[in-house]
Amino acid sequence: MFTVYGITGQVFSGTLEAMNRVYPMSSARNARGIAKEGDEIGVETTTSPLQREAISAYRRMLPEDLERGPLIHAAQIMSHPVISVQQSDPVADAWRVLRQRGIHQAPVLDEAQRLVGVVNERDLLTAIDIDGDRILETLKRQVRDVMTSPVVAAATVTDIRRIAAVMLEGGFSAIPILNDKGRIVGIISRTDVLRAVMTDPPLSLWR
Repeated sequence: MFTVYGITGQVFSGTLEAMNRVYPMSSARNARGIAKEGDEIGVETTTSPLQREAISAYRRMLPEDLERGPLIHAAQIMSHPVISVQQSDPVADAWRVLRQRGIHQAPVLDEAQRLVGVVNERDLLTAIDIDGDRILETLKRQVRDVMTSPVVAAATVTDIRRIAAVMLEGGFSAIPILNDKGRIVGIISRTDVLRAVMTDPPLSLWR
């Protein structure tokens, strides 16, 4: 089960197939930072014909009897606790959190601790000038001004193959994991998926 959250709250909840119909994941490839409520509506991009053909060619070459391996849920491989930032944090403070924690991105929460977006180093660098680990200059921006929103999240019982499919098709490097109450309880990165493939029996991630 997947959900999509923006600064206005939850905008979608359903299966991967339903999400692909109403909220094409290719739009995430060129998702932009938003500054005010409503800006998350109407982002439209397309996957290039070359990318679609490459994915189709890979799927066609897979043998029909390929062993799918065991079912693994998000809760089994997610990283937790989650390092997050607030949408009202100054960009300089968010940059320091990422650097001190050794991470490249973080979920963004609102004042009620609800997921509203995600911010990464590249987003923050649009508002700060750095020299190594030292901030030289910063614009008066908050995280909400540079974060990417809406953001796709998954439930704890979601099959990691489906999460991998969302990462592949949407160009995401990480997917936040939410519990039944919509609270963030973990995050799955590409590294987490690769680690599961290495340590567990082989998985067919892309079918």
